[in-house]
Formats: sequence, C-alpha cells, structure tokens
Amino acid sequence: MVLGKPAPFVRAFVDAVDAAIRMHQPHHAMSVTQRTWLAFCITAVLVTNAICWARFARASLGTYAMAALSWMFRHSKMPWEHLLVASVQVILQHHGITSGSLIVDDTDNPRSKAAKALAYLYKLRDKASGGYFWGQSLVFLVLVTPKISLPVGVVFYQPAPELSAWYKTAKALKKRGVPPTQRPRKPAPNPQYPTKEQLALRLLASFKAQHGAVRIHAVMADALYGTATFVDGASALFNGVQVISQIRSNQNIRVGKRHQHVADYFATHPGTPHRIRVRGGEEVSAMVGSKRSPPQAAGLLGTKPIQTRTIARLLSSQGEAVGCIGG
Repeated sequence: MVLGKPAPFVRAFVDAVDAAIRMHQPHHAMSVTQRTWLAFCITAVLVTNAICWARFARASLGTYAMAALSWMFRHSKMPWEHLLVASVQVILQHHGITSGSLIVDDTDNPRSKAAKALAYLYKLRDKASGGYFWGQSLVFLVLVTPKISLPVGVVFYQPAPELSAWYKTAKALKKRGVPPTQRPRKPAPNPQYPTKEQLALRLLASFKAQHGAVRIHAVMADALYGTATFVDGASALFNGVQVISQIRSNQNIRVGKRHQHVADYFATHPGTPHRIRVRGGEEVSAMVGSKRSPPQAAGLLGTKPIQTRTIARLLSSQGEAVGCIGG
C-alpha cells in the first residue's frame, strides 16, 4: 500500500495529544515537524504492520527517506516521557471513561545475541524450553474498562549485577553439594536496581498522580506480586481497594487450628455454581468458592501469618484460578 501522508484520523489524534501536553507542560509541546513525523510513523505502523524505517520509506515511495525518519527518532527532542500520559488522557476523554481496574504484569522481550548496545539487556530464562536467551524484561500496567483496555504505564526491569553473580555462584555451589552455611550470603538490595514489585508500585503511584480522576475498582497481579508489601501498598494508593493476586495451589492456608493446602481445601469445599462473562464474551458456568484465612506460604505473602485475606477459587471450562484478595 502506498503511503504519501499521514491518515487524517491519526493526524487528529496527534494534534489532540499535543494539545493535552500543551495544557499541562507547555514547554514540552511538539513542533509542526515533530507532529507530522509522529503522525506519519503511526500511520506507517498501521499500514506495514511493522516498526522498520526501511519499510516506512518504501511505503512512502520516496516522500520520506529512511535516514531522515531515523534521524528524527534519534535526535529530535520529542517529549517521549509525556506522550503516553497525554495519549491515555485523550483516549479516556474521547470514550468518556471515568473508572476501571488496573492489572500489573511483566513480559520478556527476546533480542538478538548480537544486540549489545540496547539498554537493560540481560540473560533471561526461557520458560518454554528451560534454557536461556538474551533479552529485556518489562513491567507494565493496563487499565481495563467496560469499553476498552489500554496500557497506561511501562518500565524496564534489570536485576542488580551482584545479585545475578550471586545466583550463578550459589547454583554452582549447590550443584557441587556445598551446604548453605558455607555459601556466600545473598547481597543486600541495591536501590539502583529496584525489584519488579517496587517498579509495579511506582507505576501505580504514577498512574494515580497522572490520572487522579479515574476511579479504580481493583488492582490485579499474578503470583509474583502476591506479597504483603505489594498488596497493602497498592490498596493504600487507591483508598483501600481490593488487590487480587494469584497464589499457588500448594500454598498453605489456616483452617481452624491447622494448615492445609489450598487445593486440598477446595477439593472438599467446591463452592457454588455461577454464570459469569469472561472478557466481554459469552456467559460460562463456573464454580466459585472462597475462604477467609491468612496465607502462610513463604515467599508469597510472608513467612509469618499476616492479616486475614479472602482466598478465592474460580473453576470453569476455560481453566482454574486461585487467588488472594487483599485490601
């Protein structure tokens, strides 16, 4: 498809984003050239289904040179840190969205072994094959509403070099049969390399500061973020909303005066049938059960009993989910 100029609806969106930036940060407004370049690049992504300067240039039939497009990206003083915030504001206003739920998650982005100059690169474990690959890890925040779902925050994660070195040494010593008491101690946390949990809380705090008018119904995350620090911190940020995190089926909960695995408890307490709608699709039948109990598993919500949470289980034809509801 030939691409001579930006699509009109894309240009209108970019102009609205620039107006939003001018309203809050006038000194970071985009110039006419910057707006035209950004509108063309967004249109080119939609047309070519790729992010590639060469393909953009070919689609424009010489209207835009590859070197010029690349130069604008690398050297033009675009207000990158304000574009996502302003874009979200424009979309929320356009759709009249005033409330929703926030989901925290993370993903790994594989990169070529030859890509040494990219930021935040480190060796990541491939969950599918059990091996390793060179890539980047990102923590992101998504706003889910009845109308649309959209990303509202993203940040790169990178482990501290001394922590990576310690893991490598500890693994080698463990393989050789060295007892834990004779292995090096785990290094203290490095403030320059925040954990994924800390990055997630920063994303939540930034969203509240940037979009304070949006009412949040709940915050959701997977098992990695199921710590008391995250659950309590996220709940406190949004006036005590529920924070839902996934837990493992073999995690212990307190039932009366004894401890029991979550899976064992729900095997004898299956719950009650409900009709629910998953992600706006057709209604499905699901078994929903819950239990008020303080989780006990180490590494998830602390090694010591914490305040009572609601442990919930949902079983449907689409799978099973067990989570902890805090706040």
